[in-house]
Amino acid sequence: MAVNMNNDVKPEPALSAASAPVKKRVFSGIQPTGNLHLGNYLGAIRNWTQTQAQYDNIFCIVDLHAITLPIDPKELHRSTRQLAAIYLAAGLDLRYCKLFIQSHVREHAEASWIMECFTPLGWLNRMTQFKSKAGENIESVPTGLLCYPVLMACDILLHQAHYVPVGDDQRQHIEFTRDLAQRFNSHFGQQVFIVPQDQIREVGARIMSLDDPTKKMSKSDPNPNSRINLLDDAKTITQKIERATTDSERLVTFDSNRPGIYNLLSIYQLLTEQSPQQIEDEFAGKGYGDFKAALTEQLVATLAPIQARYHELMNDLPALENILKQGADAVRPTAAATLQRIKDVVGLG
Repeated sequence: MAVNMNNDVKPEPALSAASAPVKKRVFSGIQPTGNLHLGNYLGAIRNWTQTQAQYDNIFCIVDLHAITLPIDPKELHRSTRQLAAIYLAAGLDLRYCKLFIQSHVREHAEASWIMECFTPLGWLNRMTQFKSKAGENIESVPTGLLCYPVLMACDILLHQAHYVPVGDDQRQHIEFTRDLAQRFNSHFGQQVFIVPQDQIREVGARIMSLDDPTKKMSKSDPNPNSRINLLDDAKTITQKIERATTDSERLVTFDSNRPGIYNLLSIYQLLTEQSPQQIEDEFAGKGYGDFKAALTEQLVATLAPIQARYHELMNDLPALENILKQGADAVRPTAAATLQRIKDVVGLG
């Protein structure tokens, strides 16, 4: 795979959509916490790989977001590299994308403070993710958790992104980013930021938990049987699918009123790229046992090459670090140009 990450990239104008590259720019990232699972892959990473040639892509490992809640320092460092290896193993191609670690580009943190000064507190108090994570401990959670949406917005706005591929549970964050960009542009009467749009796939945007299909599959779920981790071996995948919640009807049909089998069928549809009718025809007259066996086979076949490539990358950490350094060097000029524009209109410096 050819690496095309030149360090002599000239800063791009950060003033308007008219000065953007020919290809529209995509920005996205995932926190390096916990094990990445099937929902992360089908709902995000695989979509990125399938469309990456169409866009100017920037993918970020958002380690600054990860410290908004307690995390072991060694685990944070290790999981950040593991996530980078997963990204690349899953098919991100450096000919079409730049991959970097958020904290390696200091402009993210600096821009976040400035933009926090232009963010109404009421906007942050209305964010549902803050409320759900803070719970009853709202008086003792780190302030960074409250300001998380501003940092996320700056991640996107610094790079003048046009599109942000997310799951629909992140829709509120993208709306927040759009509102903040529009507010800032309007306040200073200049188009400092491109106002981004979300990209949410209709199929597979939310992969649900295997044991409770009314909840989204989550790496923070205490039950390991609730998800398929991308590094699970064949035996583990088999056991988890065998235990996955279905119902007593035994009919392999797409019915949203039967969330267990509907979730598993949605996963199968994404893996095989068949239509619902083709899948229902395939399993007509068959039961859940046959369907789960077929689903397991598809999962193992999909994840095996990703796992093999992941281990290759993790066994050559110097090469992986070099890829991440080149990614940071490549995106820094645009981030720096946007930050300077922010400072100029605010009157800093």
